Amino acid sequence: MGATAALDRWQFAVTIVYHFLFVPVTIGLAWFVAGMQTAWHRTGKEHYLRMTRFFGKLFLINFALGVVTGIVQEFQFGMNWSVYSRFVGSVFGAPLAIEGVVAFFLESTFLGLWLFGWDRLRPRVHLAMIWMVVAGTTASAYFILAANSWMQHPVGHVLKDGRAEMDSLGDVLLQPLQLTHFFHTIAASLVTTGLLVIAVSAYWLRKGENVVLFRAAVRGALWVTVAAAVVVIGVGHYQAQIIARVQPMKMAAAEALYETKSPAPLSLLAIGPWEKHPERTDVDIVLPHGLSVLATNSWNGEIRGIYDVQREYERRYGPGGYTPIVGSVYWSWRVMVTIGFLALLYGLVWLWLGRWRGRGLDRSRWFAWSAYLFLLLPFLANTAGWLFTEMGRQPWIVQGLLRTHDGISPLVGTGEVIATLSGFAVVYGILAVIEGWLMLRAVRTGPERPAPEITREDALPPMLY
Repeated sequence: MGATAALDRWQFAVTIVYHFLFVPVTIGLAWFVAGMQTAWHRTGKEHYLRMTRFFGKLFLINFALGVVTGIVQEFQFGMNWSVYSRFVGSVFGAPLAIEGVVAFFLESTFLGLWLFGWDRLRPRVHLAMIWMVVAGTTASAYFILAANSWMQHPVGHVLKDGRAEMDSLGDVLLQPLQLTHFFHTIAASLVTTGLLVIAVSAYWLRKGENVVLFRAAVRGALWVTVAAAVVVIGVGHYQAQIIARVQPMKMAAAEALYETKSPAPLSLLAIGPWEKHPERTDVDIVLPHGLSVLATNSWNGEIRGIYDVQREYERRYGPGGYTPIVGSVYWSWRVMVTIGFLALLYGLVWLWLGRWRGRGLDRSRWFAWSAYLFLLLPFLANTAGWLFTEMGRQPWIVQGLLRTHDGISPLVGTGEVIATLSGFAVVYGILAVIEGWLMLRAVRTGPERPAPEITREDALPPMLY
């Protein structure tokens, strides 16, 4: 692969990974804020209202940064990946257009109504606004993931005049890989936001302020984290089975499995210089039959190895290397899976220690520091998940149809990519500082003060008392 293609890949990787730091928080906070406002609407308890407004500020900050960084992605398709854009335009463009016209405008419009409608809309109408934001945010994720899932497993299309043209929108939007990607991503977003809410609440509980509000926030966030982690793990199991069928090379690389095996063991820890010496593994700890059960639901299920898949691809697509960077795929898979189980364990432990009512967490140093530590882990897991998904597909940009180095813009030179990549790095660095400052300021400022109690004298006109 040439220098320009490598730089194009680096630029897209930097921008998409940076953008995806905001996406799970935005999706998850939309659900959290809607749930908090619903609790206030049903119970009338003021701390739920204050909770809604406080975490709503964090949601707005992340939404704004997510929009700014997300717009860049669409421009890159035309600038650096014009051949790819022409090849997939009639398929890839449909879900992106639906996302932009329907989902994004839906969430943006109703977010504005929610933000400025606190004193102008009836309570039920105002509550409906935030739930419409949730619908728009979730739909936006669905259509974006549908486009990406098509790149992993292209369905519902025909090849015509050297281009892929859609012949079934239903197949593109409803293929099994897309459904698992969607539920996996939404659940991961809720885990990410749950741990964020826990960390923010732990900060205020440690200070001993706004205790009633943040006890309720911690209790709800712990339950959401546990439930969402269960969904992440469960859907991930089914997702692995689909990947084993439609992307056998990705599954083989995820396990550093070079030879086809039946039964296939699950690699718990393997270390070796795979890229230079594929046959060599310095450390290899496995769970017998584990991969067969995970990928096939069968005790002795067969899992194809890298060498077997490589030979098939050479027969089907011609000479060339079809193996991704095994070390990157292997470790990104394990980082993602390990953090998913740690999040589940973390939620269960603190639910038990807090006795399901938040008691014992106030001013707890261990709870506070563990919350700060675990806040970082889901962002690492989300990034690892993206790396696994995209790097495991290489050398394809569209699985089986278009190789990555064939999709770049032929008229964009190396110097131009270096200039734009450097510019993005500077701008994104500035945005990171702004985001961090705004979030820390909002957290440290805390929720608004409770409304003062209204006495009988305050409620009556002055002349009457």
